Amino acid sequence: MTTSDDRSGDLAIVTGFRTPFCKAGGAMKGASAADLATHVIRELLDRTSIDPRHVDEVILGCAGPDAREANIARVAALRAGLPESTPAVTVMRNCASGMESVIAAQQRLRAGEGEVFVVGGTESMSNFPLLMGPQLVKFFTRMGKARTAMQRLRVLASFRPAALKPRIAVMEGLTDPITGMMMGNTAERVAQQFGIDRATMDAFALESHRRAAVAQQQNRFADEIVAYVPPPDHRAALVADDGVRTEQTIEALQKLKPVFDKREGDVTVGNSCQVTDGAVALLCTSVGKAKALGLQPLAIVRATATAALSPATMGLGPVHATPKALAKAGLALRDVELFEINEAFAAQVLGCLRAFADADYCQRQLGLPTLGEIDPARLNVNGGAIALGHPIAASGARLVLTLAHEMRRRGARTGLASLCIGGGQGQAVVLEAA
Repeated sequence: MTTSDDRSGDLAIVTGFRTPFCKAGGAMKGASAADLATHVIRELLDRTSIDPRHVDEVILGCAGPDAREANIARVAALRAGLPESTPAVTVMRNCASGMESVIAAQQRLRAGEGEVFVVGGTESMSNFPLLMGPQLVKFFTRMGKARTAMQRLRVLASFRPAALKPRIAVMEGLTDPITGMMMGNTAERVAQQFGIDRATMDAFALESHRRAAVAQQQNRFADEIVAYVPPPDHRAALVADDGVRTEQTIEALQKLKPVFDKREGDVTVGNSCQVTDGAVALLCTSVGKAKALGLQPLAIVRATATAALSPATMGLGPVHATPKALAKAGLALRDVELFEINEAFAAQVLGCLRAFADADYCQRQLGLPTLGEIDPARLNVNGGAIALGHPIAASGARLVLTLAHEMRRRGARTGLASLCIGGGQGQAVVLEAA
């Protein structure tokens, strides 16, 4: 237990790196999630010059690992050169998996189960598979049990072409099994609840691209992105997020058709996050251990929280998690100088902003008075997932990393990163300047 003045036992974000975030099916399609994770872990170890033997555990988030890379954290850790004696675990909390890895490191530190952790998240949405449907599975099962030629012929005669229809893993992952709703439909519901129209969503999306473009022009991501040369050609190094549309216009966004509710909806591909590949690795230690190793942290984790709500309005998860995290930190919303809220959908982030300031929602859903308003000028100042992309399990770690760098750049004392989670949850991390 540390006092308010003694932070030596708190978790520090020492440093971190990420690959560029690239559109699925594009430049990184030849790389598996383990390939991406291996790269950023190697870069982390090389650039900090930390002895790999000092790492107590590797904790990585991944929502869609390849079946050939079971416990992807262990696969990436060994490929990156960590000792065989270093344990590794993969965590999965849908969109918050990368943030979950940070929280898991904090829990282990407090439990006395280590002081040095490599954490983060990785996702290759390009390589999310097509899955056999139940009819095809049953067909092959029967075929495998057939022993004679006649039995095999009977099984073959029972085959129907409809059995070849695949299950699309990424689509199933974006569908809540409890409500049967696609994530985009939950965003439509949030928009309806708070009266958010299409024009407001598109304007938010345009601003995300504008801010991200300015951040790229001013090299604000230079401290967090490491170049990656993807297989199989190994020719062109990727050095920047490729989803940022520098020439995006409101007219182009307005021409896009709704995706999830084609008759009455307002959520389009233009005001939603991009489907993306990418990986993030962070070096986390106790504040005291960082000092002993001669490392200067980027930021200190002051508090974390996870909350749950109806899956039908999952996008409001940050509104439920944030007050819990702030209460642990002894802060109010007005005390936070910078915010990162994952842009799953423009409607969802805008819904959060309105819910924070909605006395009725706060009282009914949280049992709290109005939390307050978030100044848009302090939110996602370098753009968000609408422009940068949302490689599911990597995003939570990316939010923490980007926030920590921006806090240092601006001399901010406090920052909060939060995101909604498919299935109806929210997670938040409060950072304090080191």
